Amino acid sequence: MRIFGREPVYILAVVAIGLKLGAAYGLDLSAEEQGTIMAVLSLAVAVGTAIVLKTGAAGASIVNLAQGLLALFLAFGLDMSAETQALWMSGIEGVVALLLHREVTAPVPALAIEQKSPLEARA
Repeated sequence: MRIFGREPVYILAVVAIGLKLGAAYGLDLSAEEQGTIMAVLSLAVAVGTAIVLKTGAAGASIVNLAQGLLALFLAFGLDMSAETQALWMSGIEGVVALLLHREVTAPVPALAIEQKSPLEARA
């Protein structure tokens, strides 16, 4: 996958250097905030990679990106209880599962019981 003709890893490296230089020359970002920004950017690249490479990992990478975004908001001062965070993440995971469930196939063969309903009338 290429962005602007470059590998995403190199773009992330330039952004990381820019953040560090900015912090050194007056940009008001703590080390924790810089790290969180870089983590979210890395997760965004992971989502893009999972979608482009069609690995079937898009759902997991989208959930990880959501967790990274939540961490980013918390690092910048969002006041949210652990229970509320868990509820938000459960909601996101439910939506991702709802949207992607039909596109996921188990890597094992289906069992006979999965082929028909046990409640079906027997002929």
